[in-house]
Amino acid sequence: MADDYLVRIGKLIRDARQHRGWTQTQLAEALGTSQSAVNRIERGNQNISLEMIARIGEALDSEIVSLGYAGPMHLRVVGGRRLSGAIDVKTSKNACVALLCGSLLNKGRTVLRRVARIEEVFRLLEVLNSIGVRTRWINEGVDLEIVPPARLDMDAIDEEAARRTRSIIMFLGPLLHRMDSFKLPYAGGCDLGTRTIEPHMIALRRFGLDITATEGLYHAQVERSTAPGRPIVLTERGDTVTENALLAAARHDGVTVIRNASSNYMVQDLCFFLEALGVRVDGVGTTTLTVHGVPTIDVDVDYSPSEDPVEAMSLLAAAVVTESELTIRRVPIEFLEIELAVLEEMGLDHDRSTEYTADNGRTRLVDLTVRPSKLEAPIDKIHPMPFPGLNIDNVPFFAAIAAAAQGQTLIHDWVYDNRAIYLTDLNRLGGRLQLLDPHRVLVEGPTRWRAAEMMCPPALRPAVVVLLAMMAAEGTSVLRNVYVINRGYEELAERLNSVGAQIEIFRDI
Repeated sequence: MADDYLVRIGKLIRDARQHRGWTQTQLAEALGTSQSAVNRIERGNQNISLEMIARIGEALDSEIVSLGYAGPMHLRVVGGRRLSGAIDVKTSKNACVALLCGSLLNKGRTVLRRVARIEEVFRLLEVLNSIGVRTRWINEGVDLEIVPPARLDMDAIDEEAARRTRSIIMFLGPLLHRMDSFKLPYAGGCDLGTRTIEPHMIALRRFGLDITATEGLYHAQVERSTAPGRPIVLTERGDTVTENALLAAARHDGVTVIRNASSNYMVQDLCFFLEALGVRVDGVGTTTLTVHGVPTIDVDVDYSPSEDPVEAMSLLAAAVVTESELTIRRVPIEFLEIELAVLEEMGLDHDRSTEYTADNGRTRLVDLTVRPSKLEAPIDKIHPMPFPGLNIDNVPFFAAIAAAAQGQTLIHDWVYDNRAIYLTDLNRLGGRLQLLDPHRVLVEGPTRWRAAEMMCPPALRPAVVVLLAMMAAEGTSVLRNVYVINRGYEELAERLNSVGAQIEIFRDI
Protein backbone atom coordinates (compact mmCIF):
# COMPACT_ATOMS: atom_id res chain seq x y z
CA MET A 1 0.00 0.00 0.00
CA ALA A 2 2.83 2.39 0.92
CA ASP A 3 4.62 1.66 -2.36
CA ASP A 4 1.40 2.26 -4.32
CA TYR A 5 0.97 5.57 -2.50
CA LEU A 6 4.50 6.64 -3.46
CA VAL A 7 3.81 5.75 -7.10
CA ARG A 8 0.68 7.90 -7.06
CA ILE A 9 2.55 10.86 -5.56
CA GLY A 10 5.31 10.37 -8.12
CA LYS A 11 2.84 10.50 -10.99
CA LEU A 12 1.29 13.70 -9.63
CA ILE A 13 4.74 15.30 -9.40
CA ARG A 14 5.64 14.17 -12.92
CA ASP A 15 2.37 15.57 -14.34
CA ALA A 16 2.88 18.89 -12.56
CA ARG A 17 6.48 19.11 -13.81
CA GLN A 18 5.44 18.44 -17.40
CA HIS A 19 2.61 20.96 -17.16
CA ARG A 20 5.21 23.53 -16.08
CA GLY A 21 7.34 22.51 -19.08
CA TRP A 22 10.31 21.51 -16.94
CA THR A 23 12.71 18.61 -17.34
CA GLN A 24 13.70 16.42 -14.40
CA THR A 25 17.06 18.23 -14.38
CA GLN A 26 15.41 21.64 -14.06
CA LEU A 27 13.28 20.46 -11.13
CA ALA A 28 16.35 18.91 -9.52
CA GLU A 29 18.20 22.22 -9.78
CA ALA A 30 15.29 24.06 -8.16
CA LEU A 31 15.28 21.57 -5.28
CA GLY A 32 19.05 21.36 -4.89
CA THR A 33 19.08 17.65 -5.61
CA SER A 34 20.04 15.34 -8.51
CA GLN A 35 18.14 14.38 -11.65
CA SER A 36 18.37 10.73 -10.61
CA ALA A 37 16.70 11.56 -7.29
CA VAL A 38 13.82 13.29 -9.10
CA ASN A 39 13.58 10.29 -11.42
CA ARG A 40 13.28 7.93 -8.41
CA ILE A 41 10.65 10.16 -6.80
CA GLU A 42 8.55 10.25 -9.97
CA ARG A 43 8.78 6.48 -10.31
CA GLY A 44 7.67 5.98 -6.69
CA ASN A 45 10.99 4.37 -5.81
CA GLN A 46 12.02 6.79 -3.04
CA ASN A 47 10.48 7.73 0.28
CA ILE A 48 9.48 11.37 0.30
CA SER A 49 8.78 13.64 3.27
CA LEU A 50 5.94 16.12 3.64
CA GLU A 51 8.57 18.86 3.60
CA MET A 52 9.91 17.69 0.24
CA ILE A 53 6.38 17.45 -1.20
CA ALA A 54 5.77 21.04 -0.10
CA ARG A 55 9.07 22.18 -1.64
CA ILE A 56 8.22 20.48 -4.93
CA GLY A 57 4.75 22.04 -4.93
CA GLU A 58 6.26 25.48 -4.34
CA ALA A 59 8.88 25.01 -7.09
CA LEU A 60 6.27 23.89 -9.62
CA ASP A 61 3.58 26.33 -8.46
CA SER A 62 1.26 23.36 -8.15
CA GLU A 63 -1.25 22.12 -5.61
CA ILE A 64 0.32 18.68 -5.55
CA VAL A 65 1.08 19.41 -1.89
CA SER A 66 -2.41 18.08 -1.19
CA LEU A 67 -1.89 14.39 -0.53
CA GLY A 68 -4.96 13.07 -2.34
CA TYR A 69 -4.60 11.09 -5.56
CA ALA A 70 -5.84 13.19 -8.45
CA GLY A 71 -6.55 10.19 -10.64
CA PRO A 72 -7.11 10.18 -14.40
CA MET A 73 -8.42 13.19 -16.28
CA HIS A 74 -12.05 13.29 -17.41
CA LEU A 75 -14.13 15.69 -19.52
CA ARG A 76 -17.63 16.99 -18.76
CA VAL A 77 -19.22 18.21 -21.99
CA VAL A 78 -22.29 20.44 -22.23
CA GLY A 79 -23.40 19.77 -25.79
CA GLY A 80 -25.71 21.38 -28.30
CA ARG A 81 -23.65 24.56 -28.54
CA ARG A 82 -22.65 26.20 -31.83
CA LEU A 83 -19.02 27.05 -32.41
CA SER A 84 -17.90 30.36 -33.92
CA GLY A 85 -14.81 32.42 -34.60
CA ALA A 86 -11.41 31.11 -35.64
CA ILE A 87 -8.94 28.53 -34.34
CA ASP A 88 -5.35 27.78 -35.35
CA VAL A 89 -4.06 24.31 -36.20
CA LYS A 90 -1.13 23.21 -34.02
CA THR A 91 2.07 21.66 -35.33
CA SER A 92 1.99 18.04 -36.37
CA LYS A 93 2.13 15.42 -33.62
CA ASN A 94 3.57 12.79 -35.94
CA ALA A 95 6.17 15.14 -37.38
CA CYS A 96 7.28 16.31 -33.93
CA VAL A 97 7.89 12.78 -32.63
CA ALA A 98 9.82 11.88 -35.81
CA LEU A 99 11.99 14.98 -35.41
CA LEU A 100 12.67 14.16 -31.76
CA CYS A 101 13.94 10.75 -32.87
CA GLY A 102 15.83 12.42 -35.72
CA SER A 103 17.62 14.74 -33.27
CA LEU A 104 19.63 11.68 -32.17
CA LEU A 105 21.46 11.87 -35.51
CA ASN A 106 22.92 15.25 -34.61
CA LYS A 107 25.87 15.86 -32.30
CA GLY A 108 25.01 19.57 -32.24
CA ARG A 109 22.16 21.61 -30.78
CA THR A 110 18.70 21.12 -32.26
CA VAL A 111 15.90 23.66 -31.76
CA LEU A 112 12.38 22.69 -32.83
CA ARG A 113 9.85 25.51 -33.04
CA ARG A 114 6.28 25.36 -31.67
CA VAL A 115 6.53 21.72 -30.65
CA ALA A 116 3.20 20.14 -29.75
CA ARG A 117 3.00 19.86 -25.93
CA ILE A 118 1.31 16.48 -25.88
CA GLU A 119 1.73 13.27 -23.91
CA GLU A 120 3.41 11.48 -26.82
CA VAL A 121 6.09 14.18 -26.89
CA PHE A 122 6.42 14.11 -23.08
CA ARG A 123 6.99 10.34 -23.13
CA LEU A 124 9.74 10.67 -25.74
CA LEU A 125 11.35 13.50 -23.78
CA GLU A 126 11.38 11.29 -20.68
CA VAL A 127 13.12 8.58 -22.69
CA LEU A 128 15.63 11.03 -24.16
CA ASN A 129 16.36 12.56 -20.75
CA SER A 130 16.87 9.13 -19.20
CA ILE A 131 19.62 8.23 -21.70
CA GLY A 132 21.46 11.51 -21.21
CA VAL A 133 19.95 13.90 -23.77
CA ARG A 134 19.42 17.40 -22.36
CA THR A 135 16.12 18.97 -23.36
CA ARG A 136 14.48 22.17 -22.23
CA TRP A 137 11.54 24.31 -23.24
CA ILE A 138 12.63 27.79 -24.29
CA ASN A 139 10.95 31.02 -25.41
CA GLU A 140 8.27 30.80 -22.72
CA GLY A 141 7.73 27.10 -23.31
CA VAL A 142 6.96 27.40 -27.01
CA ASP A 143 10.12 25.90 -28.53
CA LEU A 144 12.23 22.90 -27.59
CA GLU A 145 16.02 22.73 -27.35
CA ILE A 146 17.76 19.35 -27.60
CA VAL A 147 21.44 18.76 -26.82
CA PRO A 148 22.76 15.17 -26.97
CA PRO A 149 25.60 13.82 -24.80
CA ALA A 150 28.84 12.51 -26.24
CA ARG A 151 27.67 9.02 -25.27
CA LEU A 152 24.12 7.78 -24.76
CA ASP A 153 23.46 5.75 -21.60
CA MET A 154 21.03 3.14 -22.95
CA ASP A 155 21.23 1.11 -19.72
CA ALA A 156 19.40 3.94 -17.93
CA ILE A 157 16.50 4.11 -20.39
CA ASP A 158 13.08 4.88 -18.89
CA GLU A 159 11.33 1.65 -19.86
CA GLU A 160 7.92 2.71 -18.55
CA ALA A 161 7.84 5.84 -20.72
CA ALA A 162 9.21 3.94 -23.72
CA ARG A 163 6.50 1.29 -23.52
CA ARG A 164 3.80 3.96 -23.64
CA THR A 165 4.72 5.19 -27.12
CA ARG A 166 5.07 3.37 -30.41
CA SER A 167 7.34 6.17 -31.58
CA ILE A 168 10.21 4.55 -29.66
CA ILE A 169 10.56 2.21 -32.64
CA MET A 170 12.07 5.15 -34.56
CA PHE A 171 15.09 5.11 -32.25
CA LEU A 172 16.37 2.11 -34.20
CA GLY A 173 17.44 4.07 -37.30
CA PRO A 174 19.53 6.71 -35.48
CA LEU A 175 20.94 4.39 -32.78
CA LEU A 176 22.42 1.88 -35.22
CA HIS A 177 24.95 4.59 -36.14
CA ARG A 178 25.83 5.42 -32.52
CA MET A 179 26.53 2.01 -30.97
CA ASP A 180 27.25 -1.59 -31.87
CA SER A 181 24.65 -3.05 -29.50
CA PHE A 182 21.73 -1.70 -27.47
CA LYS A 183 18.35 -2.64 -26.02
CA LEU A 184 14.96 -1.00 -26.54
CA PRO A 185 11.65 -1.80 -24.77
CA TYR A 186 8.79 -3.09 -26.90
CA ALA A 187 6.83 -0.29 -28.56
CA GLY A 188 3.38 0.65 -27.24
CA GLY A 189 0.89 3.43 -28.06
CA CYS A 190 -2.73 3.12 -29.19
CA ASP A 191 -4.54 -0.21 -29.03
CA LEU A 192 -5.10 -0.71 -32.76
CA GLY A 193 -4.53 -4.45 -33.04
CA THR A 194 -1.48 -6.44 -33.95
CA ARG A 195 1.32 -4.53 -35.67
CA THR A 196 4.73 -6.15 -36.11
CA ILE A 197 8.08 -4.45 -36.61
CA GLU A 198 9.04 -6.79 -39.44
CA PRO A 199 8.61 -4.10 -42.17
CA HIS A 200 11.08 -1.97 -40.18
CA MET A 201 13.53 -4.85 -39.93
CA ILE A 202 13.38 -5.61 -43.67
CA ALA A 203 14.69 -2.08 -44.26
CA LEU A 204 17.11 -1.83 -41.32
CA ARG A 205 18.77 -5.22 -41.85
CA ARG A 206 20.26 -3.69 -45.00
CA PHE A 207 22.24 -1.37 -42.69
CA GLY A 208 23.49 -4.28 -40.56
CA LEU A 209 20.88 -4.15 -37.79
CA ASP A 210 19.85 -7.49 -36.32
CA ILE A 211 17.25 -7.75 -33.55
CA THR A 212 16.34 -10.54 -31.13
CA ALA A 213 13.18 -10.04 -29.07
CA THR A 214 13.18 -11.47 -25.53
CA GLU A 215 11.42 -10.60 -22.26
CA GLY A 216 9.84 -7.37 -23.45
CA LEU A 217 13.02 -5.99 -25.02
CA TYR A 218 14.49 -5.67 -28.49
CA HIS A 219 18.17 -6.70 -28.34
CA ALA A 220 19.93 -4.97 -31.24
CA GLN A 221 23.31 -5.84 -32.76
CA VAL A 222 24.93 -3.89 -35.62
CA GLU A 223 27.25 -5.39 -38.21
CA ARG A 224 29.28 -2.44 -39.50
CA SER A 225 30.41 -4.17 -42.69
CA THR A 226 26.82 -4.43 -43.98
CA ALA A 227 25.50 -1.66 -46.22
CA PRO A 228 22.69 -1.43 -48.79
CA GLY A 229 24.12 -2.24 -52.22
CA ARG A 230 20.86 -1.89 -54.12
CA PRO A 231 17.62 0.05 -53.60
CA ILE A 232 15.64 -0.75 -50.45
CA VAL A 233 12.08 -1.75 -51.33
CA LEU A 234 9.75 -1.33 -48.37
CA THR A 235 7.20 -4.13 -48.03
CA GLU A 236 4.80 -1.69 -46.35
CA ARG A 237 4.32 1.92 -47.44
CA GLY A 238 4.13 2.94 -43.80
CA ASP A 239 5.00 6.31 -42.33
CA THR A 240 7.18 5.14 -39.44
CA VAL A 241 8.78 2.45 -41.61
CA THR A 242 9.81 5.08 -44.16
CA GLU A 243 11.02 7.40 -41.40
CA ASN A 244 13.16 4.65 -39.85
CA ALA A 245 14.72 3.90 -43.24
CA LEU A 246 15.39 7.63 -43.75
CA LEU A 247 16.99 7.95 -40.30
CA ALA A 248 19.23 4.97 -41.02
CA ALA A 249 20.18 6.26 -44.48
CA ALA A 250 20.95 9.80 -43.24
CA ARG A 251 24.26 8.80 -41.65
CA HIS A 252 25.14 6.02 -44.05
CA ASP A 253 28.17 7.24 -45.97
CA GLY A 254 26.77 6.78 -49.45
CA VAL A 255 23.61 7.00 -51.53
CA THR A 256 20.54 5.03 -50.42
CA VAL A 257 17.46 4.63 -52.62
CA ILE A 258 14.20 3.87 -50.78
CA ARG A 259 11.30 2.64 -52.92
CA ASN A 260 7.63 2.24 -52.03
CA ALA A 261 8.24 5.02 -49.51
CA SER A 262 5.44 6.91 -47.83
CA SER A 263 5.17 10.51 -49.02
CA ASN A 264 2.88 11.56 -46.17
CA TYR A 265 3.14 14.86 -44.27
CA MET A 266 5.33 13.67 -41.39
CA VAL A 267 7.74 11.96 -43.81
CA GLN A 268 8.08 15.18 -45.79
CA ASP A 269 8.75 17.17 -42.61
CA LEU A 270 11.47 14.68 -41.64
CA CYS A 271 13.04 15.03 -45.11
CA PHE A 272 13.08 18.82 -44.76
CA PHE A 273 14.69 18.45 -41.32
CA LEU A 274 17.35 16.11 -42.70
CA GLU A 275 18.12 18.66 -45.39
CA ALA A 276 18.62 21.25 -42.63
CA LEU A 277 21.11 18.80 -41.08
CA GLY A 278 23.05 18.69 -44.37
CA VAL A 279 21.60 15.46 -45.76
CA ARG A 280 20.40 15.76 -49.35
CA VAL A 281 17.09 13.98 -50.06
CA ASP A 282 15.81 13.74 -53.64
CA GLY A 283 12.22 12.84 -54.48
CA VAL A 284 10.47 14.38 -51.47
CA GLY A 285 6.72 13.94 -51.93
CA THR A 286 7.14 10.84 -54.14
CA THR A 287 7.40 7.12 -53.41
CA THR A 288 11.10 6.97 -54.33
CA LEU A 289 13.51 8.77 -52.01
CA THR A 290 17.23 9.07 -52.73
CA VAL A 291 19.24 9.90 -49.62
CA HIS A 292 22.80 11.23 -49.89
CA GLY A 293 23.99 10.32 -46.42
CA VAL A 294 26.85 11.81 -44.42
CA PRO A 295 28.84 9.84 -41.83
CA THR A 296 28.84 12.63 -39.21
CA ILE A 297 26.29 15.33 -38.41
CA ASP A 298 27.43 18.04 -36.00
CA VAL A 299 25.50 21.24 -36.66
CA ASP A 300 23.34 23.69 -34.74
CA VAL A 301 19.97 23.48 -36.45
CA ASP A 302 16.72 25.43 -36.08
CA TYR A 303 13.63 23.88 -37.65
CA SER A 304 9.88 24.56 -37.65
CA PRO A 305 7.64 21.52 -38.18
CA SER A 306 4.48 22.16 -40.16
CA GLU A 307 0.87 22.06 -39.03
CA ASP A 308 -1.09 18.86 -38.40
CA PRO A 309 -3.58 17.91 -41.14
CA VAL A 310 -5.29 15.39 -38.85
CA GLU A 311 -5.93 18.04 -36.21
CA ALA A 312 -7.26 20.25 -39.01
CA MET A 313 -9.64 17.43 -39.96
CA SER A 314 -10.68 17.09 -36.31
CA LEU A 315 -11.60 20.77 -36.12
CA LEU A 316 -13.42 20.59 -39.46
CA ALA A 317 -15.45 17.63 -38.16
CA ALA A 318 -16.23 19.55 -34.96
CA ALA A 319 -17.75 22.34 -37.06
CA VAL A 320 -19.77 19.88 -39.16
CA VAL A 321 -21.30 17.86 -36.31
CA THR A 322 -22.18 20.98 -34.28
CA GLU A 323 -23.63 22.71 -37.38
CA SER A 324 -21.33 25.67 -36.87
CA GLU A 325 -19.55 28.31 -38.91
CA LEU A 326 -15.91 28.10 -37.98
CA THR A 327 -12.65 29.31 -39.54
CA ILE A 328 -9.75 26.89 -39.21
CA ARG A 329 -6.46 28.68 -39.78
CA ARG A 330 -3.12 27.27 -40.96
CA VAL A 331 -4.53 24.15 -42.63
CA PRO A 332 -1.89 22.14 -44.59
CA ILE A 333 -4.09 21.88 -47.65
CA GLU A 334 -1.88 19.50 -49.64
CA PHE A 335 -2.69 16.78 -47.09
CA LEU A 336 -6.43 17.46 -46.89
CA GLU A 337 -7.42 17.91 -50.54
CA ILE A 338 -8.93 14.42 -51.01
CA GLU A 339 -10.94 14.73 -47.80
CA LEU A 340 -12.30 18.10 -48.92
CA ALA A 341 -13.13 16.73 -52.37
CA VAL A 342 -15.20 13.96 -50.74
CA LEU A 343 -16.89 16.44 -48.41
CA GLU A 344 -17.72 18.75 -51.33
CA GLU A 345 -19.51 15.84 -53.02
CA MET A 346 -21.42 15.31 -49.75
CA GLY A 347 -22.52 18.97 -49.86
CA LEU A 348 -20.10 20.75 -47.52
CA ASP A 349 -20.32 24.54 -47.73
CA HIS A 350 -16.87 26.01 -47.24
CA ASP A 351 -14.38 28.61 -48.46
CA ARG A 352 -10.61 28.58 -48.46
CA SER A 353 -8.15 31.46 -48.55
CA THR A 354 -5.30 31.85 -50.99
CA GLU A 355 -2.35 29.62 -50.17
CA TYR A 356 0.59 30.75 -48.07
CA THR A 357 3.73 29.01 -46.83
CA ALA A 358 4.32 27.35 -43.46
CA ASP A 359 7.26 28.32 -41.26
CA ASN A 360 9.30 25.43 -42.71
CA GLY A 361 9.23 27.29 -46.03
CA ARG A 362 7.81 24.29 -47.90
CA THR A 363 4.33 23.22 -46.78
CA ARG A 364 1.30 24.98 -48.34
CA LEU A 365 -1.29 26.37 -45.91
CA VAL A 366 -4.77 27.87 -46.23
CA ASP A 367 -7.43 29.25 -43.89
CA LEU A 368 -10.62 27.18 -44.20
CA THR A 369 -14.09 28.45 -43.27
CA VAL A 370 -16.77 25.79 -42.79
CA ARG A 371 -20.48 26.63 -42.65
CA PRO A 372 -23.58 24.61 -41.65
CA SER A 373 -24.42 22.29 -44.53
CA LYS A 374 -27.08 19.82 -45.59
CA LEU A 375 -24.98 16.71 -46.20
CA GLU A 376 -25.82 13.62 -48.22
CA ALA A 377 -24.11 10.27 -47.76
CA PRO A 378 -21.37 9.66 -50.38
CA ILE A 379 -22.09 7.19 -53.17
CA ASP A 380 -18.75 5.44 -52.73
CA LYS A 381 -17.39 3.96 -49.53
CA ILE A 382 -14.95 5.94 -47.39
CA HIS A 383 -11.59 4.18 -47.31
CA PRO A 384 -7.98 5.24 -46.74
CA MET A 385 -5.12 5.09 -49.20
CA PRO A 386 -1.45 6.07 -48.92
CA PHE A 387 -0.80 9.74 -49.65
CA PRO A 388 -2.05 11.44 -51.75
CA GLY A 389 -5.12 9.38 -50.92
CA LEU A 390 -7.47 9.89 -48.00
CA ASN A 391 -5.39 9.79 -44.79
CA ILE A 392 -5.89 6.71 -42.61
CA ASP A 393 -6.06 8.88 -39.48
CA ASN A 394 -8.84 11.00 -40.98
CA VAL A 395 -11.14 8.03 -41.64
CA PRO A 396 -12.67 7.96 -38.11
CA PHE A 397 -13.85 11.57 -38.43
CA PHE A 398 -15.97 10.54 -41.38
CA ALA A 399 -17.97 8.33 -38.99
CA ALA A 400 -19.16 11.43 -37.12
CA ILE A 401 -19.64 13.39 -40.34
CA ALA A 402 -21.54 10.52 -41.99
CA ALA A 403 -23.77 10.32 -38.93
CA ALA A 404 -24.75 13.93 -39.63
CA ALA A 405 -25.51 13.19 -43.30
CA GLN A 406 -28.68 11.84 -44.92
CA GLY A 407 -28.36 8.18 -45.93
CA GLN A 408 -25.99 5.25 -45.44
CA THR A 409 -22.20 5.51 -45.55
CA LEU A 410 -19.87 2.52 -45.66
CA ILE A 411 -16.53 3.09 -43.93
CA HIS A 412 -13.78 0.56 -44.62
CA ASP A 413 -10.72 0.87 -42.36
CA TRP A 414 -8.62 -1.92 -43.89
CA VAL A 415 -5.40 -0.88 -42.13
CA TYR A 416 -6.13 -1.40 -38.43
CA ASP A 417 -7.69 -4.44 -36.77
CA ASN A 418 -9.70 -2.70 -34.03
CA ARG A 419 -10.42 0.89 -34.94
CA ALA A 420 -13.72 0.31 -36.76
CA ILE A 421 -14.94 -1.51 -33.65
CA TYR A 422 -14.24 1.53 -31.48
CA LEU A 423 -16.31 3.72 -33.79
CA THR A 424 -19.42 1.84 -32.69
CA ASP A 425 -19.04 3.60 -29.32
CA LEU A 426 -20.96 6.37 -31.10
CA ASN A 427 -24.07 4.21 -30.67
CA ARG A 428 -23.96 5.04 -26.94
CA LEU A 429 -24.59 8.65 -27.99
CA GLY A 430 -27.49 7.93 -30.34
CA GLY A 431 -25.55 6.93 -33.43
CA ARG A 432 -26.70 4.13 -35.73
CA LEU A 433 -23.53 2.30 -36.69
CA GLN A 434 -23.56 -1.35 -37.71
CA LEU A 435 -20.29 -3.28 -37.51
CA LEU A 436 -20.10 -5.55 -40.56
CA ASP A 437 -16.70 -7.02 -39.64
CA PRO A 438 -13.60 -5.78 -37.74
CA HIS A 439 -12.73 -3.44 -40.62
CA ARG A 440 -16.09 -2.21 -41.96
CA VAL A 441 -18.86 -0.19 -40.36
CA LEU A 442 -22.13 1.05 -41.89
CA VAL A 443 -23.27 4.49 -40.68
CA GLU A 444 -26.91 5.57 -40.92
CA GLY A 445 -27.72 9.28 -40.76
CA PRO A 446 -28.85 11.80 -39.85
CA THR A 447 -28.38 11.31 -36.12
CA ARG A 448 -30.09 12.87 -33.15
CA TRP A 449 -27.24 12.77 -30.68
CA ARG A 450 -27.97 12.22 -26.99
CA ALA A 451 -25.80 12.77 -23.93
CA ALA A 452 -24.12 9.85 -22.17
CA GLU A 453 -21.35 8.97 -19.75
CA MET A 454 -18.71 6.58 -21.06
CA MET A 455 -15.08 5.55 -20.98
CA CYS A 456 -12.72 6.92 -23.59
CA PRO A 457 -11.89 4.43 -26.37
CA PRO A 458 -8.23 3.30 -26.17
CA ALA A 459 -7.38 4.68 -29.64
CA LEU A 460 -6.68 8.37 -30.28
CA ARG A 461 -8.87 9.28 -33.27
CA PRO A 462 -12.00 7.31 -32.22
CA ALA A 463 -11.68 8.95 -28.79
CA VAL A 464 -11.80 12.43 -30.35
CA VAL A 465 -14.73 11.37 -32.54
CA VAL A 466 -16.67 10.44 -29.38
CA LEU A 467 -15.83 13.85 -27.88
CA LEU A 468 -17.12 15.62 -31.01
CA ALA A 469 -20.39 13.68 -30.85
CA MET A 470 -20.77 14.71 -27.21
CA MET A 471 -20.34 18.34 -28.28
CA ALA A 472 -23.26 17.88 -30.67
CA ALA A 473 -25.52 16.10 -28.15
CA GLU A 474 -28.01 18.17 -26.13
CA GLY A 475 -27.36 17.81 -22.41
CA THR A 476 -24.30 16.95 -20.36
CA SER A 477 -21.99 14.06 -21.25
CA VAL A 478 -18.95 12.70 -19.42
CA LEU A 479 -15.93 11.18 -21.16
CA ARG A 480 -13.72 9.36 -18.67
CA ASN A 481 -9.95 8.81 -18.72
CA VAL A 482 -8.92 10.95 -21.70
CA TYR A 483 -5.16 10.32 -21.52
CA VAL A 484 -5.26 8.93 -25.06
CA ILE A 485 -6.60 12.28 -26.36
CA ASN A 486 -3.81 14.13 -24.57
CA ARG A 487 -1.34 11.88 -26.37
CA GLY A 488 -2.12 13.60 -29.65
CA TYR A 489 -3.78 16.96 -28.94
CA GLU A 490 -2.51 19.96 -27.01
CA GLU A 491 -5.11 21.50 -24.70
CA LEU A 492 -7.94 20.40 -27.00
CA ALA A 493 -10.73 21.12 -24.51
CA GLU A 494 -9.46 24.63 -23.74
CA ARG A 495 -9.03 25.45 -27.41
CA LEU A 496 -12.51 24.20 -28.32
CA ASN A 497 -13.90 26.27 -25.43
CA SER A 498 -12.26 29.34 -26.99
CA VAL A 499 -14.59 28.99 -30.00
CA GLY A 500 -17.78 28.30 -28.05
CA ALA A 501 -17.68 24.74 -26.70
CA GLN A 502 -18.38 24.06 -23.02
CA ILE A 503 -15.98 21.36 -21.83
CA GLU A 504 -14.85 21.06 -18.22
CA ILE A 505 -11.75 19.14 -17.18
CA PHE A 506 -12.05 17.32 -13.85
CA ARG A 507 -10.52 14.50 -11.87
CA ASP A 508 -11.92 12.09 -9.28
CA ILE A 509 -11.43 13.29 -5.72
